[in-house]
Amino acid sequence: MNHTQHDHASHQELKSQTRDDAIKRLSYIEGHLAGVKKMVDEDRYCVDILRQTFAVRRALQKLESQLIDGHLRTCVVDGVKEGREEQVLSELVELYEIADR
Repeated sequence: MNHTQHDHASHQELKSQTRDDAIKRLSYIEGHLAGVKKMVDEDRYCVDILRQTFAVRRALQKLESQLIDGHLRTCVVDGVKEGREEQVLSELVELYEIADR
């Protein structure tokens, strides 16, 4: 296997790992949100609900960090190697601007 084939295979493996991790995290977040919804429906104490919403937010932030890491290590690297630096940079700037809102 030459260097380019190895890079592609390792990128595909990393993309697969990132996707699998994202699915697990999303399932956890989905379950956690259902629990928060139930707490609101049961008119539970606001502070208890907020503790749970903060936990959901942290879980979403961790998911975002993992997705960004995976994107930087695979799609960005591939884009630069393929000569799409401007597109890659434009997407990263857009993500930064969205995250900063």
